Amino acid sequence: MADTSVLYEVRDGVGTITLNRPRVLNALDLDLLQRLGDAAEQAAHDENVWVVVLRGAGRAFCSGIDRNALARGEIDAEFYRAIARATNSLEDMPKLSIAVLHSWSIGGGLQLASACDVRLAADDAVLEFGATRHGLVPDATILRIARIIGMGRAKQLALLNERVSPGQALGWGLVNWVCPASELETLLASIVGGAFHASRTAVAESKRLLHESFHRDPRSMVEELVEAQMRCHASWELALANEAWARREPEVRYFPRPPT
Repeated sequence: MADTSVLYEVRDGVGTITLNRPRVLNALDLDLLQRLGDAAEQAAHDENVWVVVLRGAGRAFCSGIDRNALARGEIDAEFYRAIARATNSLEDMPKLSIAVLHSWSIGGGLQLASACDVRLAADDAVLEFGATRHGLVPDATILRIARIIGMGRAKQLALLNERVSPGQALGWGLVNWVCPASELETLLASIVGGAFHASRTAVAESKRLLHESFHRDPRSMVEELVEAQMRCHASWELALANEAWARREPEVRYFPRPPT
């Protein structure tokens, strides 16, 4: 395994970003966050990548901010700008991003996961923010978590630092799937396989419009919606879907892209 705090690998259309500080349960320091931002930007622009998976090496997904670095005074404004860049890159990339949570998935780890489009959790995942308990703001997610689970539950997590079970997190919409840890890879493969049946052009346009819908009056976005649909109409994916429809095929697999 390479000696770096973040690994990036592309295989069969999946760009896997792995937090790689297993000896400290993938705790977040500046180096890791800068490398995570680089990897997320690389995945966003990688034409060989259809889906991006964020996960942690070793016994846990992520134990949050490196408390030793915080105690030594090594966490400063640059750290918070780096986590903002990394989470924005995960959220804004024109591809589906999936966070895979196992064991400790707390603090900044859960914040990173909240920037991904969907979250898959093992039933042993430990989920909480805890930032205000340590005198901090849950910065990477404080501006987005209420959009995912609602204001009341967001305040419960951010202000009271309550730990939620994977089952409760599923009911809240904090995670999208929960399964036994032994079945995590099987379910992940199923989710990724389903993503290969979604047009990447349409996914990118849908993500962008969904995000903008929280800031804009839908009535002001009609022309942008039409333009997005026209980009879909001009895509090879829609042409492929139309060909499949003419053959009465029930669904289309877009990855790998068929030869032209």
